[in-house]
Amino acid sequence: MTSPSPPGLVWLNAAAAEDARAALREVCAARSWTERLLGHRPYATPEELLLASDTALAELPAAGLREAMAGHPPIGRPKSGDATSTREQRGMADASERLRAEMLELNLAYQEKFGHVFLICATGLSGERMREAARERLANSPEREREIVRQELVKINRIRLTRLVEHPPPGTARGEEPSV
Repeated sequence: MTSPSPPGLVWLNAAAAEDARAALREVCAARSWTERLLGHRPYATPEELLLASDTALAELPAAGLREAMAGHPPIGRPKSGDATSTREQRGMADASERLRAEMLELNLAYQEKFGHVFLICATGLSGERMREAARERLANSPEREREIVRQELVKINRIRLTRLVEHPPPGTARGEEPSV
């Protein structure tokens, strides 16, 4: 006997394309990634959805990778009012002013060298660990850094998709009316 699909997966499979697209864009800002995941609905299991995400990220062209990265705020500066980036960057919440200043400097140096935001799967990491990762990664070549960024996006998208599968957008599960 198979177990029932999680409510968010049921919702994602059945949602209007516009609604599913909006939810997926909250996971990853790359349009081609979103459209690929939309095009492969329905997903039989959460694992199938995660595999489709991994594959779409692996095949994301350079422009799509830039678009995905542009959807992420710098470490230490989560988007105002964005619960997701605040939750993911929780490790910086209690950081000292000195650590915040160091992270700002590292973010700027990284962006100058690579042309995009320093991207790391920050969930569960301390501010100190994020700082050390930024320091280490500044020594990378652009090619190596693109590989790492893609790996970090895989981790971030998996966490966000798992959350979506377990907790569909408010007002969308089990036939509920959207909240006003």
